[in-house]
This record gives sequence, structure tokens and C-alpha cells, in this order.
Amino acid sequence: MTTLIAIIGLGVLCLIFEIFDFRKAIIPITIIGLLAILGLTVSEFNTTGNYYNNMLIVNKFSVSFSSLFIVLTIFLVALSHNFYENHKSKLSDYVAIKVFLLSGAVAMVTFGNLAMFFLGIEILSISLYVLAASSRMNVKSNEAGMKYFLMGSFASGIILFGICLIYGAMGSFDIVEISEMSQSAELPIWFPIGIVLVTIGMLFKIAAVPFHFWAPDVYEGSPALTTALMSTLAKVVAIATLYKLLTALHADINYSFQIVVVIVSIASMTVGNIMALRQANVKRMLAFSGISHAGFMLMTLLSLSTSAGNLLYYTSAYSLAGIAAFSVILYVCKNRENEDIVNFHGLGKTNPLLAAILTGSLLSMAGIPIFAGFFAKLVLFSQTIQSGYLIVVIFAVINSIISVGYYFKLILAMYTKEPNEVRKGKPFLIYAVAIIAIIFNVVLGMFPSLVLDLLA
Repeated sequence: MTTLIAIIGLGVLCLIFEIFDFRKAIIPITIIGLLAILGLTVSEFNTTGNYYNNMLIVNKFSVSFSSLFIVLTIFLVALSHNFYENHKSKLSDYVAIKVFLLSGAVAMVTFGNLAMFFLGIEILSISLYVLAASSRMNVKSNEAGMKYFLMGSFASGIILFGICLIYGAMGSFDIVEISEMSQSAELPIWFPIGIVLVTIGMLFKIAAVPFHFWAPDVYEGSPALTTALMSTLAKVVAIATLYKLLTALHADINYSFQIVVVIVSIASMTVGNIMALRQANVKRMLAFSGISHAGFMLMTLLSLSTSAGNLLYYTSAYSLAGIAAFSVILYVCKNRENEDIVNFHGLGKTNPLLAAILTGSLLSMAGIPIFAGFFAKLVLFSQTIQSGYLIVVIFAVINSIISVGYYFKLILAMYTKEPNEVRKGKPFLIYAVAIIAIIFNVVLGMFPSLVLDLLA
């Protein structure tokens, strides 16, 4: 609970710094503040408690995912220094929005009441709408912001309708009370319908098939740093929230729900990978890659009672690889009209370090050892087989092999093509974020118990 208050206070502090023209101090102070909040959050790991009449619930699940969100936000704020160097007058706005977005993310995994859940998802969504359209002079950014706003509003409306049906069936927004009442033999028909509607809305936020159509255009049109945020933090928040929601409401997956999850998971993996093979734009390629990874993450819904640690590990591995990859993309494509693969030609010759980092992050996403992505998939596959869903694992393995095709298309472009242009300068924060993120990824690959045992 103190974590959420501290995050909001930090966001307000960013705005106050703008008033007193302390722009140079905004990013370092924000990073220091987030590190302090991370320490505060970790200190609550063994604490379990309810606050404000169960509006917020602190436990190992909420603390673990909140810590991950804070780490990702630190990386994204650090990358803001170079990305917004031509917009110094608006730096406080951009950083403050990211911090407030973090408060919504934390609320989404800490909620104990459906009202707090919806409040969190709206804070996160509105922040993303603004950031997607933040490049006002760019038509693609305007289109991305409008498309995401319209589609996101429909999804939020569906979620709100589902919450209303759950309330109509149970007479309460409190998830503890709803959980207790859901154990009764006879439930109003509105309760399962409400859960289905909330699940549909959250599948949109995750960009799972068939609710994925917005993702490629929005990812491509949004500023690259916003795309990095959507691809990592926003996606991880959505899947963690859906997992908590279904677990908290005791939505024990019956056979019909199992079939739906299996179909959506397989479809997301397959459609995402096949479409990614055709992309020449790196951001669109990673958008479809993210759709594929959403399918992998949905496999955790097939074993709600035992896969929280697996979900935390997979999301950590995926988001760290994504941060490392986008750090390199931000450097290579800065001040260029697009993020096409041609921009990466010869990067292995002109900048071997960043090329190696991007290669490592792509190999992690593909599931190649020694990176955490390989062990995340291995653990996830083992759990899914134990749950009796071998067919899903077979499709997952096939799709992992397919993904190697488009990841290696970018890797080969870096090492086999002649460079178009030699980039000058070595921005410290971009290098630092890229190096730290890929090191974290490798460490988690070598010592998976560091994360897996947290929610055991």
C-alpha cells in the first residue's frame, strides 16, 4: 500500500520539478526515487495485509509483480533521457505519465476490490493513449493514438459491463466476498457471463488473437519508446492481472473454458509467428512477436493453482529481452523515418556490442539457451504437460521453431549485410540499460530459481 502512495507522490514531484525548472534533475531523481520504492516494495515481500476495507491486498504475488513493474519503469525512464532530448520542455510530462502509469500497473495487481481493479486499468490505459499520440507532428502517431483510444475504450466498456454483471450476481465488488460466494452450488448465470466479458476485455489488453488487430498499427505508429512500454510493461501487467483476477474469483476452469483458452493460446502463437515472418519493419515484427508470446503466457491459465511462479519467470525473461532489444532499436533508428530492417544492416561491424545485445535478446525470445527465454519456455512446457495439455505444448514447440526464422532475419542483416551508415556517439544510458537488461536475462537463465522460488 505504501508502494502505491510513494509512486503517486513521485509522479507529483516530477510535475513540481517542472514548475521550478529543475528539468536536468527529473530523470536522475525519478530513477533514485524508483530505486527507493523498489527497496520499500521488496521489504514487504513477507508481509500479507488488506488496506482500506480490502481495496488493496498485499501478498507475495502483488509484491513480486510490482517489483518487476518498477524495474521495467526504471529502464524506460532511463531511456527517456536520450529519446526526449529534443523535447526538453515536455520531459517532466513524459516522465510523470510513465510514473503515473506505474501506479495504475501496481493497482492492477494489488486490487482487492473490482472498483480498484477498474481504476488501475483506466489509469494505465489513458496514459498509454496519451503516449501513443505524443508525437503530434507525426500522422502515424496520431493514427496510432486514435486507433488505440477507440479500441481500448470498447475493451474498457466490455470489462466494465462484465464487472457490473458480477456485481449484479454477487452484490459485492470485494473479491474476497465474491470468492466465498462463488463456492456455492448454484450461481446466477450473470456471474460466469461477467467473468467471460472481463476476460475478453483483458485479452484485448494482452493483444491475444482474435483481439490483436490493433497491435501492429499502434506499435508501428507510436514513438519507439512508447512501443517498448506497450510491448513489455503493459503486456506483462495485463496478463498478470488476468491471472490474479481468475484466481481470486475462483474461476476454476471448466472444460468449456479450457477449450477456449487452448484455442486462443494456439491461435495467438500461430498467427503472431506467421505474420511476423512477413514483416520488414522491426516494430511490426516485434508486435506480432508479442502476440505470439501472449499465446505462451496464456498457457499459465490452464493451471491457475500452480503456475504463478512460472508466469513471473516467463514475463521477467520476456520483458528484459524486450527492453534490451528496444534499447538498441532506439539507438539505431533515432532521427530516421522508420524502423525497417534495412537500418540494421552491418550493425555487427559498426557497433559489435549493441549487435551482440540485440542478438542475445532475440535469441532469448526465440527460446535459445543460455538465455532466460529458453528456461522460461521449458518450465512452462513442463507445467502444461503435467496439466494434461500436450497438444498445446506441441504447437508451442512448432511455433518456437517458426519464430527463429524472423528473429534470424534481423540477426543475419546485422552480420551479413554492408552497413548503410556509421552511427556516431555512445549514449551512456542507452548502453547501460541494454547491457544491464541482457545481463539480468542471462543471470535468470543460469539461476531460474531466483524467480521461480519466489511464488512457490
